[in-house]
Amino acid sequence: MTNSPDERGAELRELFFETSQELLQALNEEALKLEKHPGDEEIVRVIRRTVHTLKGDSAACGLRELSELAHQFEDALSLETAATQTAVAEIAFASADIFAEMIAAYHSGKKLPSTKALSKKIHDLTAAPAPAKTRRSRKSATATAATAVSDASVWTEYEKLAMAKAQASGLAVYHVVAKIDPHCAMPLAGRQLVQNALVQIGQVVAVRPDATSPAASKLVEFVVATSHASEQIAAKGRIPTIVEEVTVELLLSPVATADHADKEAESESLPAQDAVDEKVFAEEPTPAAAHSATAHASDAAAVPAMQENILRVEAGRIDSVLNLLGELIIGKSMLQQALHEFSRRYPKELLRGKFADAMAFQARVLNDLQRSMMKIRMVPVEQLFRRFPRMVRDVSRQCGREVELQVSGQNTDLDKGILDAIAEPLTHLVRNAISHGIESPEERQKLGKPQQGAIRLNAYHQGNQVVVEISDDGRGISTEKILAKAVDLGLTTADAGKLLNENEILDFIFRPGFSTAEQVTEVSGRGVGMDVVQSVLHRLKGSISVETHPGKGTTFRLKLPLTLAIIKALLFWVEQHLYAIPLNAVVEIARTIESEVHQVDNYEVLQLRQQVLPVLRLGKPAPADGDRKNKLFVLIISVGERKYGLIVDALEGEEELVIKALDDQTFSTDLVSGASILGDGRVVLILNLTAVVEHVAHARPSESGRSTSGLLLSESDRARIAMSNGAGGQA
Repeated sequence: MTNSPDERGAELRELFFETSQELLQALNEEALKLEKHPGDEEIVRVIRRTVHTLKGDSAACGLRELSELAHQFEDALSLETAATQTAVAEIAFASADIFAEMIAAYHSGKKLPSTKALSKKIHDLTAAPAPAKTRRSRKSATATAATAVSDASVWTEYEKLAMAKAQASGLAVYHVVAKIDPHCAMPLAGRQLVQNALVQIGQVVAVRPDATSPAASKLVEFVVATSHASEQIAAKGRIPTIVEEVTVELLLSPVATADHADKEAESESLPAQDAVDEKVFAEEPTPAAAHSATAHASDAAAVPAMQENILRVEAGRIDSVLNLLGELIIGKSMLQQALHEFSRRYPKELLRGKFADAMAFQARVLNDLQRSMMKIRMVPVEQLFRRFPRMVRDVSRQCGREVELQVSGQNTDLDKGILDAIAEPLTHLVRNAISHGIESPEERQKLGKPQQGAIRLNAYHQGNQVVVEISDDGRGISTEKILAKAVDLGLTTADAGKLLNENEILDFIFRPGFSTAEQVTEVSGRGVGMDVVQSVLHRLKGSISVETHPGKGTTFRLKLPLTLAIIKALLFWVEQHLYAIPLNAVVEIARTIESEVHQVDNYEVLQLRQQVLPVLRLGKPAPADGDRKNKLFVLIISVGERKYGLIVDALEGEEELVIKALDDQTFSTDLVSGASILGDGRVVLILNLTAVVEHVAHARPSESGRSTSGLLLSESDRARIAMSNGAGGQA
């Protein structure tokens, strides 16, 4: 059944709201380039093409106000004076902001923002006097052709490129003006008839004005590329009772060549392109700009074919397919378990080999499907990093700083859901780095530093995690100042503060309402933000750490688990409960006895091949009067750059698990990053190793002097885990 026009219009708008963000991002990026290279005509052309696309897309969706404002800016950029005006970059930034506000208002159905200030800036740009410009001499025929373009007609970049391409292919380009008969009963239909007649003898490159314009019923202009003479064009366009008068003027003469090969060579030559620009565009480009325009002409022809290979899919649909893939993997585990049982019962059955071959083939296909699905779900972190150059520019100006943004690791893949979730925390950390970390240019000069500070964004994979770092070369964080503020706020006492190490002091900055800013500004000082950053990371089962060096800078390190992945895991038992950890986090598996576990500073450690490892217990602590010869399984795990020994009761084996997030309302511990279902229906909980290690690191020794690391999971946590296992088993 065909969708109604309203449904099609709604779908078109939703597509526009999505694609417009890419156009706005491109507009911001080009404006940043233009700010660094004022007067670059090629950058102005790129901005004009972006605004033209935004104008056309918004007009197709019926967003009249946005389309008109974009059209106004596009017209201003088409003028010769625009390329030489330093204010173009500022207007482009303001336009991107207003366009974004208008799109958000359209999307939410709210009132549109005022555009008067931007319209005035654009009007001032168009009213600026044209600077004197030296031109090269051209033939008299070229000067005559340049005057043929109607003053009321402003051809778009795409139309100009199409004219150049037609001329290069040996066609003449004409400007045709048809005056509609005032007695014509249906002028718009007559306009279409004229266009249909011209199509029969050539290619219609452009049509003016738009059909919705009031002037469309009186006059219509065409740019036609054809090999026919002007008399034939006039005869075709002169339709009785519809067209009163037709005028035809030559815009571009065909390129005279000896053969077809010479035509192609000449169409790509710089002089030919310069001639086109001089005649039609009434401006003189540099050779580099002319070559770029030729390249754009060839790229424009390839765009439709390239766009056909791009399919936009809602992320929720990919999640559904990923969940179904997870069910298939669970089904594979069930079949493998059934095959093993069949092999034990009937070891001599000939069908056993055929079943094994079929299972191996299915496993290979599922592995390929899994990798393909994860590649679809994973996106490069560049999609997030590209937002920050504009933000760094604005905030640094607001704070009176000179800051350069350095980006690396843009190609690191990250789950789309995680990427969206960390956008706000990352933004806050970058703003803090500028306002709190980077010193003023005068202060940096006194300290012997470059006046321009540096902020670095970096992303990389580390084991089963993705690490995102935000670094600056500023003043660093003063632990003395933080401790003093914490004492003032009553978060600790002066005596207790003396016992805290550097990391424990730095943890205060993540407390709600904590701020060391001396005054409140638009950027910082309200004590809101760092606690939100930490809560978002905890919700993602990730962590955040701080590394600071006074006078040299600070690094915030975000560690994010792959919560929406299908992983290889090692399963083990602790107190009759089944757990799992990522297999790539396991360095080795060792056996030891209880007597080899020693107490050092009230914490348990294990010496393994001349290396002392901290020991983590998930179960209850070993009784002081217990058998010291009990055998233990120790999993040597790697978390970050350190190794730990994880004591477990028994091993279950390796398994491929589909990680499913747990509902925070029913299960609210950060020690577990997700769950999975085994082939026999059992539920296994996947430990968040980073949170487990942090939990032990912050645990204080008990009064009895024995380590509390065995109480890693509280009684309430273990009760929830038991309930989850029971519910999963019943399900």
